[in-house]
Amino acid sequence: MTKALQAHLHALSQCRRCPHMASSPIIPGPVKSRVVFVGQAPGAREPALGKPFAWTAGKTLFRWLHEATGLDEEAIRQRVYIAAVCRCFPGRNPKGGDRVPSLLEIEACRPWLEAEMDLLRPQLVVPIGKLAISQFIEVDKLTQVIGQCHRDFAWQNHHHFDLIPLPHPSGASTWHRMAPGKALTEQALQLLAKHPALTR
Repeated sequence: MTKALQAHLHALSQCRRCPHMASSPIIPGPVKSRVVFVGQAPGAREPALGKPFAWTAGKTLFRWLHEATGLDEEAIRQRVYIAAVCRCFPGRNPKGGDRVPSLLEIEACRPWLEAEMDLLRPQLVVPIGKLAISQFIEVDKLTQVIGQCHRDFAWQNHHHFDLIPLPHPSGASTWHRMAPGKALTEQALQLLAKHPALTR
């Protein structure tokens, strides 16, 4: 399986399907894990740093995880496969912040995630942020889905797994810093910390 995953990552690194993306794909480590994190898309700093969740949002995410689990960033990266809805930095939005990937870009990148789900067959999937969550379940308001473990979840034709959504740890977002988002985020992290796929 490791050779298959390495071959997958090599093919992913060569992908140039989306001409409007501002970088080539950001490739995670070949972690053979039953836990998959799914982010939105890399930020502006990730292409130079060469790994997902490597800058501000990542620092917040790994702080949350350390407080909940006692595991530091290096330990989490060794235990968790980090995927994304789109693997390339989309570029800046002229109105501020990073550009949200288009529907065409999301669909073009989706087969990479589907292949990873088939290769890894995770027991736990953690979508991070509304765009990532919406790839698995319908979400109008984050309060409807954060703080819950959606058990024995079935996604498309793939096997069943548990789904624990997290809000995006962006510094631009206040959702996870204010009620009820703060308490729901803490509740989700406690569920994640106790999940056997991560703890064993």
